[in-house]
Amino acid sequence: MSDSEESHEEMMEDRNSQSQDHDEREGEEKEEEEEEGEGVEEEEDEEIEEEEEEEEESRSPLPSNNIHISNEYMELDEPEVLDEKKKMLEEFERKRRARMITVPTDDIEVQQILRQRGEPICLFGEGPADRRNRLKDFLSRLEDSQRKADARQDHEDEDTSRDSSIMDVRSQKEDTWYHRGPNSLKEARMYIVNYSVPRARARLKREKLEKDISDATRKAKKQELQTKLRSFSLIGSQNADSRPVSYCSFSPNGEMLATSSWSARAKLWEISDCSEKLCLRGHSTYIDCIEWHPGSMISIDSSSVNLASSSRDGMVYLWNLTSSDPLKVLPKFEGRVSRVKFHPSGRFLGACVHDNSWRLWDLHMEEEVLFQEGHSKPVYCIAFQKDGSLSATGGLDAFGRVWDLRTGRCIMFMSGHNDPILSIDWSYDGYHLITGSEDNTARIWDVRARKCIYTIPAHSSLISGVKYDPNAGQYLVTCSYDGSVKLWCHGSFQLLKSLEGHGEKVMSCDINSKGNCVATCSFDRTFKLWGPD
Repeated sequence: MSDSEESHEEMMEDRNSQSQDHDEREGEEKEEEEEEGEGVEEEEDEEIEEEEEEEEESRSPLPSNNIHISNEYMELDEPEVLDEKKKMLEEFERKRRARMITVPTDDIEVQQILRQRGEPICLFGEGPADRRNRLKDFLSRLEDSQRKADARQDHEDEDTSRDSSIMDVRSQKEDTWYHRGPNSLKEARMYIVNYSVPRARARLKREKLEKDISDATRKAKKQELQTKLRSFSLIGSQNADSRPVSYCSFSPNGEMLATSSWSARAKLWEISDCSEKLCLRGHSTYIDCIEWHPGSMISIDSSSVNLASSSRDGMVYLWNLTSSDPLKVLPKFEGRVSRVKFHPSGRFLGACVHDNSWRLWDLHMEEEVLFQEGHSKPVYCIAFQKDGSLSATGGLDAFGRVWDLRTGRCIMFMSGHNDPILSIDWSYDGYHLITGSEDNTARIWDVRARKCIYTIPAHSSLISGVKYDPNAGQYLVTCSYDGSVKLWCHGSFQLLKSLEGHGEKVMSCDINSKGNCVATCSFDRTFKLWGPD
Protein backbone atom coordinates (compact mmCIF):
# COMPACT_ATOMS: atom_id res chain seq x y z
CA MET A 1 0.00 0.00 0.00
CA SER A 2 1.25 3.30 -0.95
CA ASP A 3 1.61 6.35 1.19
CA SER A 4 -1.24 8.13 -0.61
CA GLU A 5 -3.68 5.38 0.14
CA GLU A 6 -2.72 5.36 3.82
CA SER A 7 -3.24 9.08 4.09
CA HIS A 8 -6.61 8.74 2.39
CA GLU A 9 -7.76 6.13 4.90
CA GLU A 10 -6.62 8.29 7.80
CA MET A 11 -8.61 11.19 6.46
CA MET A 12 -11.74 9.02 6.16
CA GLU A 13 -11.36 7.80 9.71
CA ASP A 14 -10.99 11.37 10.95
CA ARG A 15 -14.16 12.37 9.11
CA ASN A 16 -16.09 9.41 10.55
CA SER A 17 -14.95 10.24 14.05
CA GLN A 18 -15.93 13.89 13.57
CA SER A 19 -19.37 12.89 12.27
CA GLN A 20 -19.84 10.59 15.26
CA ASP A 21 -18.81 13.36 17.63
CA HIS A 22 -21.23 15.74 15.87
CA ASP A 23 -24.05 13.20 16.10
CA GLU A 24 -23.32 12.66 19.77
CA ARG A 25 -23.40 16.42 20.45
CA GLU A 26 -26.68 16.80 18.53
CA GLY A 27 -28.16 13.94 20.54
CA GLU A 28 -27.09 15.52 23.77
CA GLU A 29 -28.56 18.91 22.70
CA LYS A 30 -31.84 17.24 21.75
CA GLU A 31 -31.98 15.52 25.10
CA GLU A 32 -31.35 18.84 26.87
CA GLU A 33 -34.04 20.55 24.80
CA GLU A 34 -36.49 17.76 25.56
CA GLU A 35 -35.71 18.03 29.25
CA GLU A 36 -36.23 21.82 29.14
CA GLY A 37 -39.51 21.40 27.25
CA GLU A 38 -40.74 18.93 29.80
CA GLY A 39 -39.89 21.44 32.60
CA VAL A 40 -41.78 24.24 30.84
CA GLU A 41 -44.77 22.01 30.31
CA GLU A 42 -44.72 21.06 33.98
CA GLU A 43 -44.64 24.78 34.96
CA GLU A 44 -47.51 25.57 32.59
CA ASP A 45 -49.50 22.69 33.99
CA GLU A 46 -48.91 23.97 37.50
CA GLU A 47 -50.04 27.50 36.51
CA ILE A 48 -53.17 26.13 34.84
CA GLU A 49 -53.95 24.09 37.92
CA GLU A 50 -53.54 27.16 40.14
CA GLU A 51 -55.83 29.23 37.88
CA GLU A 52 -58.46 26.49 37.93
CA GLU A 53 -58.26 26.36 41.71
CA GLU A 54 -58.74 30.16 41.91
CA GLU A 55 -61.74 29.98 39.59
CA GLU A 56 -63.26 27.24 41.70
CA GLU A 57 -62.71 29.32 44.82
CA SER A 58 -64.32 32.36 43.15
CA ARG A 59 -67.32 30.27 42.14
CA SER A 60 -67.73 28.85 45.61
CA PRO A 61 -70.35 30.69 47.85
CA LEU A 62 -69.14 33.30 50.34
CA PRO A 63 -69.64 32.82 54.06
CA SER A 64 -73.13 33.80 55.09
CA ASN A 65 -71.87 36.30 57.63
CA ASN A 66 -70.44 38.52 54.84
CA ILE A 67 -73.62 39.00 52.78
CA HIS A 68 -77.28 39.67 53.56
CA ILE A 69 -79.65 36.81 52.84
CA SER A 70 -83.40 37.27 52.99
CA ASN A 71 -83.77 34.82 55.83
CA GLU A 72 -80.77 36.14 57.76
CA TYR A 73 -80.44 39.24 59.98
CA MET A 74 -77.29 41.14 60.75
CA GLU A 75 -76.51 41.50 64.38
CA LEU A 76 -76.92 45.20 65.28
CA ASP A 77 -76.44 47.10 68.45
CA GLU A 78 -80.13 48.05 68.75
CA PRO A 79 -79.93 50.44 71.75
CA GLU A 80 -77.25 52.56 70.08
CA VAL A 81 -79.15 52.69 66.78
CA LEU A 82 -82.37 53.67 68.51
CA ASP A 83 -80.61 56.36 70.54
CA GLU A 84 -79.00 57.79 67.43
CA LYS A 85 -82.31 57.81 65.59
CA LYS A 86 -84.00 59.47 68.55
CA LYS A 87 -81.34 62.18 68.68
CA MET A 88 -81.74 62.85 64.95
CA LEU A 89 -85.51 63.19 65.30
CA GLU A 90 -85.13 65.48 68.31
CA GLU A 91 -82.68 67.69 66.42
CA PHE A 92 -85.01 67.82 63.42
CA GLU A 93 -87.94 68.76 65.66
CA ARG A 94 -85.85 71.41 67.41
CA LYS A 95 -84.87 73.03 64.10
CA ARG A 96 -88.52 73.01 63.05
CA ARG A 97 -89.49 74.77 66.28
CA ALA A 98 -86.67 77.27 65.77
CA ARG A 99 -88.10 78.24 62.38
CA MET A 100 -91.53 78.80 63.95
CA ILE A 101 -90.32 80.89 66.89
CA THR A 102 -91.24 84.56 66.53
CA VAL A 103 -88.51 87.02 67.48
CA PRO A 104 -88.33 90.81 67.03
CA THR A 105 -87.10 92.22 63.74
CA ASP A 106 -85.49 95.17 65.49
CA ASP A 107 -81.82 94.32 65.96
CA ILE A 108 -81.60 96.35 69.18
CA GLU A 109 -84.42 94.32 70.74
CA VAL A 110 -82.71 91.10 69.65
CA GLN A 111 -79.49 92.20 71.35
CA GLN A 112 -81.38 93.09 74.51
CA ILE A 113 -83.00 89.64 74.65
CA LEU A 114 -79.63 87.96 74.14
CA ARG A 115 -78.13 90.06 76.92
CA GLN A 116 -81.00 89.15 79.26
CA ARG A 117 -80.42 85.47 78.50
CA GLY A 118 -76.71 85.73 79.26
CA GLU A 119 -75.68 85.25 75.64
CA PRO A 120 -73.15 87.43 73.73
CA ILE A 121 -74.97 90.19 71.91
CA CYS A 122 -72.66 89.99 68.90
CA LEU A 123 -70.26 87.44 67.46
CA PHE A 124 -67.41 88.10 65.06
CA GLY A 125 -68.71 88.62 61.53
CA GLU A 126 -72.34 88.32 62.63
CA GLY A 127 -75.05 90.45 61.01
CA PRO A 128 -78.62 91.23 62.15
CA ALA A 129 -80.10 88.26 60.27
CA ASP A 130 -77.51 85.86 61.70
CA ARG A 131 -78.17 87.26 65.18
CA ARG A 132 -81.91 86.65 64.83
CA ASN A 133 -81.25 83.06 63.72
CA ARG A 134 -78.91 82.56 66.67
CA LEU A 135 -81.60 83.83 69.03
CA LYS A 136 -84.14 81.45 67.48
CA ASP A 137 -81.72 78.55 67.84
CA PHE A 138 -81.01 79.48 71.47
CA LEU A 139 -84.71 79.76 72.34
CA SER A 140 -85.47 76.42 70.69
CA ARG A 141 -82.74 74.73 72.76
CA LEU A 142 -84.03 76.50 75.85
CA GLU A 143 -87.55 75.23 75.17
CA ASP A 144 -86.19 71.72 74.67
CA SER A 145 -84.32 71.73 77.98
CA GLN A 146 -87.34 73.24 79.73
CA ARG A 147 -89.58 70.54 78.28
CA LYS A 148 -87.22 67.83 79.50
CA ALA A 149 -87.15 69.45 82.93
CA ASP A 150 -90.95 69.49 82.95
CA ALA A 151 -90.99 65.82 81.98
CA ARG A 152 -88.66 64.98 84.84
CA GLN A 153 -90.82 67.00 87.17
CA ASP A 154 -93.92 65.18 85.96
CA HIS A 155 -92.21 61.87 86.59
CA GLU A 156 -91.34 62.96 90.10
CA ASP A 157 -94.91 64.10 90.65
CA GLU A 158 -96.19 60.69 89.60
CA ASP A 159 -94.00 59.07 92.25
CA THR A 160 -95.35 61.27 95.01
CA SER A 161 -98.11 60.18 97.31
CA ARG A 162 -101.83 60.69 96.77
CA ASP A 163 -101.96 63.38 99.43
CA SER A 164 -99.32 65.52 97.73
CA SER A 165 -101.16 65.16 94.40
CA ILE A 166 -104.35 66.38 96.02
CA MET A 167 -102.49 69.37 97.45
CA ASP A 168 -101.08 70.18 94.01
CA VAL A 169 -104.56 70.12 92.51
CA ARG A 170 -105.83 72.37 95.27
CA SER A 171 -103.01 74.85 94.73
CA GLN A 172 -103.76 74.94 90.99
CA LYS A 173 -107.41 75.65 91.71
CA GLU A 174 -106.43 78.44 94.05
CA ASP A 175 -104.34 80.03 91.26
CA THR A 176 -107.38 80.18 88.92
CA TRP A 177 -109.31 83.42 89.24
CA TYR A 178 -112.22 85.08 87.47
CA HIS A 179 -113.66 88.56 86.98
CA ARG A 180 -117.07 88.97 88.51
CA GLY A 181 -119.18 90.86 86.00
CA PRO A 182 -122.20 93.00 86.78
CA ASN A 183 -125.72 91.74 86.29
CA SER A 184 -125.95 93.93 83.21
CA LEU A 185 -123.28 91.75 81.55
CA LYS A 186 -125.61 88.75 81.56
CA GLU A 187 -128.35 90.88 80.07
CA ALA A 188 -125.93 92.16 77.44
CA ARG A 189 -124.89 88.64 76.49
CA MET A 190 -128.52 87.55 76.16
CA TYR A 191 -129.22 90.58 74.00
CA ILE A 192 -126.27 89.73 71.75
CA VAL A 193 -127.49 86.13 71.42
CA ASN A 194 -130.97 87.24 70.41
CA TYR A 195 -129.50 89.79 68.00
CA SER A 196 -126.85 87.60 66.35
CA VAL A 197 -128.66 84.29 65.84
CA PRO A 198 -131.25 85.58 63.31
CA ARG A 199 -128.52 87.45 61.42
CA ALA A 200 -126.34 84.35 61.30
CA ARG A 201 -129.28 82.33 60.02
CA ALA A 202 -129.93 84.91 57.30
CA ARG A 203 -126.24 84.90 56.33
CA LEU A 204 -126.17 81.13 55.96
CA LYS A 205 -129.34 81.22 53.89
CA ARG A 206 -127.80 83.85 51.64
CA GLU A 207 -124.65 81.76 51.20
CA LYS A 208 -126.73 78.73 50.19
CA LEU A 209 -128.47 80.80 47.54
CA GLU A 210 -125.12 82.02 46.24
CA LYS A 211 -123.98 78.42 45.79
CA ASP A 212 -126.76 77.93 43.23
CA ILE A 213 -125.15 80.53 40.97
CA SER A 214 -123.30 78.86 38.11
CA ASP A 215 -119.52 78.97 37.98
CA ALA A 216 -119.60 80.83 34.67
CA THR A 217 -121.81 83.57 36.10
CA ARG A 218 -119.70 83.83 39.24
CA LYS A 219 -116.51 84.02 37.20
CA ALA A 220 -117.95 86.70 34.91
CA LYS A 221 -118.97 88.84 37.90
CA LYS A 222 -115.55 88.47 39.43
CA GLN A 223 -113.81 89.51 36.22
CA GLU A 224 -116.14 92.50 35.92
CA LEU A 225 -115.33 93.58 39.48
CA GLN A 226 -111.59 93.20 38.94
CA THR A 227 -111.76 95.26 35.76
CA LYS A 228 -113.62 97.94 37.70
CA LEU A 229 -111.08 97.93 40.53
CA ARG A 230 -108.17 98.19 38.11
CA SER A 231 -109.72 101.40 36.79
CA PHE A 232 -109.71 103.09 40.23
CA SER A 233 -108.05 106.51 40.29
CA LEU A 234 -108.14 109.74 42.26
CA ILE A 235 -111.60 111.35 42.10
CA GLY A 236 -111.38 113.83 44.98
CA SER A 237 -108.93 115.46 47.37
CA GLN A 238 -109.24 117.99 50.19
CA ASN A 239 -107.00 119.70 52.72
CA ALA A 240 -108.70 118.48 55.87
CA ASP A 241 -106.74 120.14 58.66
CA SER A 242 -103.64 122.03 59.71
CA ARG A 243 -102.25 118.89 61.37
CA PRO A 244 -101.95 115.28 60.17
CA VAL A 245 -105.27 113.51 59.60
CA SER A 246 -105.26 110.37 61.75
CA TYR A 247 -108.47 108.55 60.80
CA CYS A 248 -111.32 108.54 58.27
CA SER A 249 -114.65 106.71 58.18
CA PHE A 250 -117.61 106.61 55.77
CA SER A 251 -121.15 107.10 57.05
CA PRO A 252 -123.38 103.99 56.78
CA ASN A 253 -125.16 105.41 53.71
CA GLY A 254 -121.85 106.45 52.11
CA GLU A 255 -122.83 110.11 51.67
CA MET A 256 -120.52 111.62 54.29
CA LEU A 257 -116.98 111.16 55.55
CA ALA A 258 -115.73 111.77 59.09
CA THR A 259 -112.08 112.63 59.73
CA SER A 260 -110.08 113.08 62.93
CA SER A 261 -106.87 115.02 63.32
CA TRP A 262 -103.93 115.65 65.61
CA SER A 263 -105.29 119.17 66.01
CA ALA A 264 -107.89 117.70 68.45
CA ARG A 265 -110.68 118.44 65.96
CA ALA A 266 -112.94 116.10 63.99
CA LYS A 267 -114.80 117.10 60.85
CA LEU A 268 -117.68 115.85 58.71
CA TRP A 269 -117.49 116.16 54.91
CA GLU A 270 -119.94 115.84 52.03
CA ILE A 271 -118.73 113.19 49.59
CA SER A 272 -120.32 114.83 46.55
CA ASP A 273 -118.16 117.96 46.61
CA CYS A 274 -115.70 117.36 49.49
CA SER A 275 -117.13 120.32 51.39
CA GLU A 276 -116.99 120.64 55.16
CA LYS A 277 -120.35 120.24 56.86
CA LEU A 278 -119.54 120.23 60.60
CA CYS A 279 -116.49 120.66 62.85
CA LEU A 280 -116.56 118.73 66.13
CA ARG A 281 -114.68 120.38 69.01
CA GLY A 282 -114.12 119.04 72.49
CA HIS A 283 -110.95 116.96 72.64
CA SER A 284 -107.83 118.53 74.11
CA THR A 285 -105.20 116.35 72.42
CA TYR A 286 -104.60 114.08 69.43
CA ILE A 287 -107.71 112.26 68.21
CA ASP A 288 -106.84 108.72 67.15
CA CYS A 289 -110.19 107.46 65.89
CA ILE A 290 -113.72 108.46 64.89
CA GLU A 291 -116.49 105.99 64.01
CA TRP A 292 -120.11 106.17 62.85
CA HIS A 293 -123.08 104.57 64.58
CA PRO A 294 -124.43 101.73 62.33
CA GLY A 295 -127.84 103.42 62.13
CA SER A 296 -126.58 106.95 61.59
CA MET A 297 -128.39 108.81 58.76
CA ILE A 298 -130.49 105.67 58.21
CA SER A 299 -132.64 104.69 61.18
CA ILE A 300 -131.79 107.04 64.06
CA ASP A 301 -132.46 110.69 64.68
CA SER A 302 -129.71 113.20 63.99
CA SER A 303 -129.92 114.43 67.58
CA SER A 304 -129.10 110.95 68.94
CA VAL A 305 -125.65 109.41 69.19
CA ASN A 306 -124.29 109.26 65.65
CA LEU A 307 -120.52 109.22 66.16
CA ALA A 308 -117.86 108.30 68.71
CA SER A 309 -114.27 109.50 68.92
CA SER A 310 -111.28 108.69 71.13
CA SER A 311 -108.08 110.50 72.01
CA ARG A 312 -104.70 109.84 73.59
CA ASP A 313 -105.70 111.27 76.95
CA GLY A 314 -108.14 108.39 77.54
CA MET A 315 -111.30 110.33 76.63
CA VAL A 316 -114.18 109.02 74.52
CA TYR A 317 -116.76 111.50 73.21
CA LEU A 318 -120.17 110.82 71.68
CA TRP A 319 -121.54 113.20 69.02
CA ASN A 320 -124.72 113.96 67.12
CA LEU A 321 -125.15 115.66 63.75
CA THR A 322 -126.69 118.89 64.98
CA SER A 323 -124.03 120.33 67.29
CA SER A 324 -120.28 120.82 67.26
CA ASP A 325 -120.15 120.07 70.98
CA PRO A 326 -120.08 116.51 72.35
CA LEU A 327 -123.41 114.95 73.24
CA LYS A 328 -121.93 112.73 75.97
CA VAL A 329 -118.53 112.12 77.53
CA LEU A 330 -117.66 108.67 78.85
CA PRO A 331 -115.68 108.37 82.09
CA LYS A 332 -111.97 108.75 81.48
CA PHE A 333 -110.08 105.53 80.83
CA GLU A 334 -106.73 104.76 82.42
CA GLY A 335 -104.54 105.12 79.36
CA ARG A 336 -104.73 106.04 75.71
CA VAL A 337 -107.80 104.88 73.78
CA SER A 338 -106.44 104.04 70.34
CA ARG A 339 -109.64 102.76 68.69
CA VAL A 340 -113.39 102.71 69.27
CA LYS A 341 -115.95 100.64 67.35
CA PHE A 342 -119.73 100.34 67.48
CA HIS A 343 -121.29 96.91 67.79
CA PRO A 344 -123.49 96.14 64.72
CA SER A 345 -126.56 96.51 66.94
CA GLY A 346 -125.53 100.06 67.81
CA ARG A 347 -126.19 99.45 71.49
CA PHE A 348 -122.60 98.73 72.53
CA LEU A 349 -119.32 100.54 71.99
CA GLY A 350 -115.97 98.75 72.10
CA ALA A 351 -112.87 100.65 73.20
CA CYS A 352 -109.19 99.62 73.03
CA VAL A 353 -107.29 100.89 76.05
CA HIS A 354 -103.54 100.98 76.59
CA ASP A 355 -103.82 99.25 79.96
CA ASN A 356 -103.76 95.91 78.07
CA SER A 357 -107.55 95.61 78.06
CA TRP A 358 -110.55 96.38 75.91
CA ARG A 359 -113.95 97.48 77.19
CA LEU A 360 -117.56 97.09 76.12
CA TRP A 361 -119.80 100.03 76.98
CA ASP A 362 -123.61 99.77 77.01
CA LEU A 363 -124.88 103.06 75.57
CA HIS A 364 -128.47 102.39 76.60
CA MET A 365 -127.62 101.66 80.23
CA GLU A 366 -124.71 104.13 80.14
CA GLU A 367 -122.36 101.76 81.94
CA GLU A 368 -119.37 99.56 81.24
CA VAL A 369 -120.52 95.94 81.07
CA LEU A 370 -117.26 94.22 80.12
CA PHE A 371 -113.65 94.69 81.16
CA GLN A 372 -111.73 92.16 79.05
CA GLU A 373 -108.07 91.30 79.53
CA GLY A 374 -105.99 88.84 77.52
CA HIS A 375 -103.21 90.76 75.81
CA SER A 376 -99.78 91.22 77.36
CA LYS A 377 -99.38 94.68 75.83
CA PRO A 378 -101.80 97.49 74.92
CA VAL A 379 -104.78 96.56 72.76
CA TYR A 380 -104.64 98.70 69.62
CA CYS A 381 -107.52 97.71 67.31
CA ILE A 382 -110.93 96.04 67.46
CA ALA A 383 -113.56 94.86 64.99
CA PHE A 384 -116.97 93.21 65.34
CA GLN A 385 -118.26 90.42 63.13
CA LYS A 386 -121.23 91.42 60.98
CA ASP A 387 -123.56 89.07 62.86
CA GLY A 388 -122.55 90.67 66.16
CA SER A 389 -121.62 87.44 67.94
CA LEU A 390 -117.83 87.75 67.73
CA SER A 391 -115.22 90.43 68.19
CA ALA A 392 -111.55 90.45 67.24
CA THR A 393 -108.75 92.44 68.84
CA GLY A 394 -105.13 93.08 67.88
CA GLY A 395 -102.44 94.19 70.28
CA LEU A 396 -98.98 95.65 70.42
CA ASP A 397 -97.88 92.21 71.63
CA ALA A 398 -98.14 91.10 67.95
CA PHE A 399 -101.00 88.72 68.74
CA GLY A 400 -104.68 88.76 67.90
CA ARG A 401 -107.64 87.20 69.65
CA VAL A 402 -111.19 86.34 68.64
CA TRP A 403 -113.78 86.60 71.42
CA ASP A 404 -117.24 85.06 71.65
CA LEU A 405 -119.38 87.88 73.07
CA ARG A 406 -122.12 85.41 74.01
CA THR A 407 -119.91 83.45 76.42
CA GLY A 408 -116.88 85.66 77.01
CA ARG A 409 -114.46 82.98 75.83
CA CYS A 410 -111.43 83.52 73.59
CA ILE A 411 -112.11 81.07 70.77
CA MET A 412 -109.07 81.78 68.60
CA PHE A 413 -105.52 82.94 69.21
CA MET A 414 -103.81 84.54 66.22
CA SER A 415 -100.04 84.11 66.28
CA GLY A 416 -97.78 84.83 63.31
CA HIS A 417 -96.97 88.53 63.11
CA ASN A 418 -93.51 89.58 64.21
CA ASP A 419 -94.52 93.10 65.21
CA PRO A 420 -97.58 94.88 66.67
CA ILE A 421 -100.96 94.47 64.98
CA LEU A 422 -102.24 97.93 64.05
CA SER A 423 -105.47 97.19 62.17
CA ILE A 424 -108.06 94.45 61.88
CA ASP A 425 -111.32 93.85 60.01
CA TRP A 426 -113.94 91.14 59.39
CA SER A 427 -114.98 89.90 55.99
CA TYR A 428 -118.55 89.98 54.73
CA ASP A 429 -118.74 86.16 54.98
CA GLY A 430 -118.32 86.25 58.77
CA TYR A 431 -115.44 83.79 59.07
CA HIS A 432 -112.48 85.52 57.40
CA LEU A 433 -110.33 88.12 59.13
CA ILE A 434 -107.54 90.40 57.96
CA THR A 435 -104.86 91.90 60.18
CA GLY A 436 -102.28 94.54 59.29
CA SER A 437 -99.03 94.76 61.19
CA GLU A 438 -95.93 96.79 61.76
CA ASP A 439 -93.99 93.94 60.10
CA ASN A 440 -95.25 95.22 56.69
CA THR A 441 -97.50 92.21 56.10
CA ALA A 442 -101.22 91.54 56.08
CA ARG A 443 -102.49 88.14 57.17
CA ILE A 444 -105.75 86.42 56.27
CA TRP A 445 -107.25 84.22 58.99
CA ASP A 446 -109.97 81.57 58.80
CA VAL A 447 -111.96 81.33 62.03
CA ARG A 448 -113.34 77.92 61.03
CA ALA A 449 -109.86 76.40 60.67
CA ARG A 450 -108.45 78.66 63.40
CA LYS A 451 -105.30 79.45 61.46
CA CYS A 452 -103.69 81.89 59.04
CA ILE A 453 -104.43 80.86 55.47
CA TYR A 454 -102.40 83.50 53.62
CA THR A 455 -99.75 86.12 54.25
CA ILE A 456 -99.57 89.14 51.94
CA PRO A 457 -96.18 90.91 51.82
CA ALA A 458 -98.15 94.02 51.04
CA HIS A 459 -95.92 97.04 51.66
CA SER A 460 -92.40 98.27 52.31
CA SER A 461 -93.40 99.93 55.58
CA LEU A 462 -95.87 99.29 58.40
CA ILE A 463 -99.51 98.71 57.47
CA SER A 464 -101.66 101.35 59.15
CA GLY A 465 -105.08 100.24 57.88
CA VAL A 466 -106.90 97.24 56.39
CA LYS A 467 -110.49 97.01 55.18
CA TYR A 468 -112.71 94.37 53.60
CA ASP A 469 -115.29 95.29 51.01
CA PRO A 470 -118.46 95.62 53.17
CA ASN A 471 -120.76 95.00 50.22
CA ALA A 472 -119.67 91.48 49.25
CA GLY A 473 -116.16 90.89 50.62
CA GLN A 474 -114.75 90.37 47.13
CA TYR A 475 -111.74 92.63 47.61
CA LEU A 476 -109.76 94.30 50.37
CA VAL A 477 -107.73 97.48 50.85
CA THR A 478 -104.44 98.06 52.65
CA CYS A 479 -102.67 101.35 53.33
CA SER A 480 -99.20 101.95 54.64
CA TYR A 481 -96.63 104.41 55.86
CA ASP A 482 -94.87 103.90 52.51
CA GLY A 483 -97.48 106.30 51.09
CA SER A 484 -99.36 103.77 48.97
CA VAL A 485 -102.86 102.30 49.00
CA LYS A 486 -103.38 98.87 47.43
CA LEU A 487 -106.42 96.90 46.29
CA TRP A 488 -106.29 93.10 46.54
CA CYS A 489 -108.58 90.36 45.25
CA HIS A 490 -110.01 88.15 47.99
CA GLY A 491 -109.31 84.48 47.37
CA SER A 492 -106.31 84.71 45.08
CA PHE A 493 -104.99 87.78 46.95
CA GLN A 494 -103.68 89.17 43.71
CA LEU A 495 -102.68 92.83 43.60
CA LEU A 496 -105.24 94.61 41.44
CA LYS A 497 -104.26 98.25 41.79
CA SER A 498 -101.74 100.41 43.62
CA LEU A 499 -103.03 103.92 44.29
CA GLU A 500 -100.36 106.62 44.52
CA GLY A 501 -101.09 110.24 45.38
CA HIS A 502 -100.34 111.01 49.01
CA GLY A 503 -97.11 112.83 49.67
CA GLU A 504 -96.67 111.36 53.15
CA LYS A 505 -97.50 108.20 55.05
CA VAL A 506 -101.13 107.05 54.83
CA MET A 507 -102.76 106.86 58.27
CA SER A 508 -106.14 105.21 57.60
CA CYS A 509 -108.50 103.92 54.90
CA ASP A 510 -112.17 102.99 54.51
CA ILE A 511 -114.61 101.65 51.90
CA ASN A 512 -118.16 102.91 51.47
CA SER A 513 -121.19 100.63 51.87
CA LYS A 514 -121.60 100.16 48.11
CA GLY A 515 -117.98 99.14 47.68
CA ASN A 516 -117.33 101.59 44.84
CA CYS A 517 -115.35 104.29 46.68
CA VAL A 518 -112.24 104.23 48.89
CA ALA A 519 -111.25 107.03 51.25
CA THR A 520 -107.76 107.56 52.67
CA CYS A 521 -106.20 110.14 54.97
CA SER A 522 -102.58 111.01 55.39
CA PHE A 523 -99.84 112.69 57.35
CA ASP A 524 -99.85 115.29 54.55
CA ARG A 525 -103.05 116.74 56.16
CA THR A 526 -105.36 115.68 53.31
CA PHE A 527 -107.99 113.06 52.64
CA LYS A 528 -108.48 111.58 49.19
CA LEU A 529 -111.29 109.70 47.46
CA TRP A 530 -110.60 106.92 44.96
CA GLY A 531 -113.09 105.40 42.55
CA PRO A 532 -113.57 104.01 39.02
CA ASP A 533 -113.11 106.32 36.05
